[in-house]
Order: sequence, then C-alpha cells, then structure tokens
Amino acid sequence: MTETSATQPPGEPRHDFDAMYDGTPPWEIGRPQPALAAVAAAGGLHGRVLDVGCGTGEHALMAAAAGLTATGIDAAPTAIGLARAKAAARGLAATFVVGDVLRLAEHGRWDTVLDSALFHTLSDADRVTYGQVVRAAVVPGSTYHLLCFSEREPGDWGPRRVTQDEIRAVFDDGWTVARIAPAVLEMSSVKDTAQGWLATIHRTDVN
Repeated sequence: MTETSATQPPGEPRHDFDAMYDGTPPWEIGRPQPALAAVAAAGGLHGRVLDVGCGTGEHALMAAAAGLTATGIDAAPTAIGLARAKAAARGLAATFVVGDVLRLAEHGRWDTVLDSALFHTLSDADRVTYGQVVRAAVVPGSTYHLLCFSEREPGDWGPRRVTQDEIRAVFDDGWTVARIAPAVLEMSSVKDTAQGWLATIHRTDVN
C-alpha cells in the first residue's frame, strides 16, 4: 500500500513511499486486514491470487498459506524485500515483485485480486487507467476485492476519501459490482481504525 494526502489535487503524480518503510507505515499492521481475512475465510479467494500494492505482503502470504498461487506487486523495493523475508521465515511459496501497479499485465494474469488500501491513493486519472489495467490483468470470471477509505471517515488527514459512486464509475465496463459494504481498516499509527468500503467486483465480459 502507498498513501497520498486527502488534499492532493486529482492530477498530482503518485509519490514514492519507499522511505516510509524505514519505520512502520500506518497501513502495516503485521497481519491481513480483518475485512480481507474474512473474505478469505468465506472462500472468496480462488486460483492465482494477486496482492496489488502489497506492501510487506500479508495478503499474498494469507493466500499462499491457504495453498493458492500468490503474487504481490508493489513499487517500494524495501517493502518487497520485507515481504520476501516474511515468506522465507514462514516457509511460504509466494512471489513478490517490484513493479508499477499501472502495468500489471506485464507480470501475469490472475483469478483473484486483493487491493488493500491502494485504490484510494490514486489520482482521478490514474484510477481510470487502473481499472483498465486490472481488467487486462485478470481472466474472465475473476474477482477483485477492494478495501479502501470511504467518505464516512471524518477529518482531512491521510488519503483521499472514496465514494461508492467513484468505485462504480471506475469498474463500469466489463465488470459487475456485486457488493459495496461498510468496512473498517486497521492501522498501526495515527489512529486505530478508519472507515472504509469493502467492494466485491467480478469481471463479467469475455474478451
């Protein structure tokens, strides 16, 4: 996961958050987000699983522990190094790649995508590109699980807030939004939790 300011203008470029891994970024809680762990427990992961914007890899490792083929991609080399070390320490076969989340198709195709707090860091323009990129990087019938900040979170600290309409606008072509429900994101600093959305989105086109 990376993070941008809530007041960042929509056209601003994405930032490099690698230096934040010199400490513990707010989004690194040392375990999967409970909302996505519940998705996994309910059988929501299948096939080849991508943890996009994976940070130190907890969600890819969760999928690997369930016996699934798991890949994590993040632009922060330090985060990827930490994820690989976790995989080795836990004896789990997950692949971690330093890469641009707007060029996912270069790294493979997946059946399930987990997005834990990446989507809300993207500018408006990048969100449109991201929706197209994810569609190209998954197979028909795949599922995208999104956990992001929502506009229900008060204040102006942290990342930009996301509305249900913004999610639906990005995933409107070739996708079916099955569910968007209130959820909580846990954090390691700033505050304990934040209000979010948990969306389940299926790729329904066949091209």
